[in-house]
Amino acid sequence: MDTQTPHIPCQLRVGTSGYSYAEWTDAGFYPPGTKSGNMLPVYAQNFPITELNFTWYQMPKAHTLERMHRQAPPGFRFAAKLTRTLTHEIDPGQWRGQAARYRDGIAPLLQARKLAAILLQFPPSFVRAPQNRRYLAALLDELDGLPLAVEFRHASWATDRVFAELERRRITLVAVDEPDLPGLFPRLDIVTNPELFYIRFHGRNAKGWRSGNMQKQFDYDYADAELRKWSEVRIAKMAQHAAAGVVFFNNHVRAQAPRNAVRLINLLIERGIMEVPEKK
Repeated sequence: MDTQTPHIPCQLRVGTSGYSYAEWTDAGFYPPGTKSGNMLPVYAQNFPITELNFTWYQMPKAHTLERMHRQAPPGFRFAAKLTRTLTHEIDPGQWRGQAARYRDGIAPLLQARKLAAILLQFPPSFVRAPQNRRYLAALLDELDGLPLAVEFRHASWATDRVFAELERRRITLVAVDEPDLPGLFPRLDIVTNPELFYIRFHGRNAKGWRSGNMQKQFDYDYADAELRKWSEVRIAKMAQHAAAGVVFFNNHVRAQAPRNAVRLINLLIERGIMEVPEKK
């Protein structure tokens, strides 16, 4: 492998999926006694972006996101999950109205130019069947104009026809790192949107994924060799085909996510793919 990597004009941001974890205080990421409402400014001293999880559990409210973006420095960015009633618990008669509500709730981040992407995370049960294909197409139409990134969990979506349609729509296919289990979406480095690539590191705890216990599912500490392969091969390739890229670690248990994120940042800087972050 070449030791010299040419400068790649791709703006990379690396962070974690969520930031408000009490156990991260116990693990030393946050100072002792840090309350959840004060975690974002501390987090933003370490990372330039985060992925909002709470917008999956509940519909975002404009005043909440207005307050959040004002807590963060000017260059900070957010990605936000689409609410679960649009990806996991879909009501055929209600989802269009919910999509409109989501637009309204997320508007402060969009207006402040702090919204990197909206993550449409679908469950493993969302297979590539005609009904689901029609719903996805309608949902993408309903959210047209927003920066969208689609994460599939089922391998049936890993086809050239899907990639071509996302590329036609200029929608980002989310690359995932997760266990090698039958039926799960594979590790890919395909870029479908020249404006943005999006990577999520879920960990490779196969036993935890089979358990269905979220705390066990995302309990994984990436080995240096695993991160190095991503930095030197997949991310290096993807960065050649997009103007920007975002990377999130979802292995939040015991503050493994921020540790792994820092290590990946250092590897990307070492490789010449990412510039040294400015000190805040």
